[in-house]
Amino acid sequence: MPVTDLAPSAPPHPPPVPAPPSLRRAAPALLGFAAVRALGLAVLAVWSAAAGSSPHTLLSARWDSLWYARVAGGGYGYEVVLPNGDVHSNLAFFPLLPWLERGVSAVTGLSYGSAGLVVAWTASLAAAWGIFAVADRLYGPRAGVCAAVVWAALPVGVVQSMAYSESLFTALAAWALYCTLSGRWVAAGLLASAAGLTRPVGAAVVAAVWVAAALAWRRGERSRRQAAGVLLAPLGAAGYVLWVGAHTGDGLLGYLDVQAGWGNGFDFGWAFARFIGDRLASGAVAAGLGLIAGVLLVLWLYRLCLRQRQPAALLVYAGIVTALALCASGYFGSKPRLLLPAFPLLLPAAAALARWRTGRAAAVLAVAAAGAAVYGAFWLNGSGPP
Repeated sequence: MPVTDLAPSAPPHPPPVPAPPSLRRAAPALLGFAAVRALGLAVLAVWSAAAGSSPHTLLSARWDSLWYARVAGGGYGYEVVLPNGDVHSNLAFFPLLPWLERGVSAVTGLSYGSAGLVVAWTASLAAAWGIFAVADRLYGPRAGVCAAVVWAALPVGVVQSMAYSESLFTALAAWALYCTLSGRWVAAGLLASAAGLTRPVGAAVVAAVWVAAALAWRRGERSRRQAAGVLLAPLGAAGYVLWVGAHTGDGLLGYLDVQAGWGNGFDFGWAFARFIGDRLASGAVAAGLGLIAGVLLVLWLYRLCLRQRQPAALLVYAGIVTALALCASGYFGSKPRLLLPAFPLLLPAAAALARWRTGRAAAVLAVAAAGAAVYGAFWLNGSGPP
C-alpha cells in the first residue's frame, strides 16, 4: 500500500465566500439612485424658493433632525413636557446617528444638522449599494439596478436626503442581510449590532441574522464565526436599551416608558384601525379609503415576497419592519416613512422591471421619480414628517 494511502486525508476546504459586488458593477444602480435623489432635491429647491422656505432647514433642522442634533451637541437628558403632561425625552432617539454627526462636525466644522446631511447622503448611497447587492445576488444585476432606483423613487424617498436615521439604518440592514446570504457571519453580526444602535427596529435585523444562522445550522453549516455573529447581533440594541433603563432607574421597562411618553407603543394596529375608522366616520372618506388601500398594498407586496420565495432572512426582516410600522400606536402620518427600510417589499417589482425592455422600464422609473420629487417637495413644505 502506498505511503500516501496511510496519511490522513486533509479536511475539505470550505467553499469560497463570494466577494460583494464591486463599485463598477454597482455603478449603474448608484448613478440611477443619485439621479433620482438629485431630481428630488432640485424640485425641493424650486418649490421652497416659491414658498419662501429654506430647503436646507427643511432637510436638516426640523422635526426629528432637531432632536438628533440636540443629542449630538448636548448628549442625553433633554426633554419637553407637553401641556397634557406627556414627556418627550431625547432618550427615544438611538445614538449612532448623533455620534456620527458629532464626529463629522468635529472634523469639518459643520453644524450638527449639516453634518447629519453628510451622514444621511453618504449612508443613502451605501444603502442603495446594499440593496443592489442583495437584489443582484438573488435576481441579477438588472434587478439590482431597478431595486435601488425604485427605492429612491418612493413617494417618501425625500427622507433619504434628510438628517434622519432611515438611510443609515437601511444601509446597515441591507449589508447585514447581504452578509447573511453570503455567509459572512461576523460582519452580519457587527452590522446588525450597529443597526440596533440606530433605530428600535434594529430588532428586525437581529432576528433576520438569527433565523438565517439557525437555518444554516440545520443544514450542517456550523462554525465559530457563525456563533460569533449570532452573539454580536443583539449587542447594540440591548446595550442601549439597558443603558436607558439604568439611566432612568426603570430597569428593562425604561425605554418602553420613554416611548410611551411620545405616545408610541405596540397595540397590534388597534389605534391605527380606530384612526382609519375616524376618517371614514368624519366625512374624510377618501383619506380613510386611501389608508386602507395603502395597508392592503403593503400586505399584497409582502405576499408577493412570499410567492417569490425570498430567503427567510429577508422575509423575517421585512415582516418585522412592516408589523412594527403598521401596528404602532402613534404618529400615524409617519407610517410611510417607517416602512422606508422595508426594501425587500420592492424586490418583486424590481425583478419584474428587470424583465422589461430597457426603454419601457426606464420610462416607468422616470415617471415614478418625477412623482416622488413633486410629492416630496409638497410634503416637506406642508405637514412634513414628524
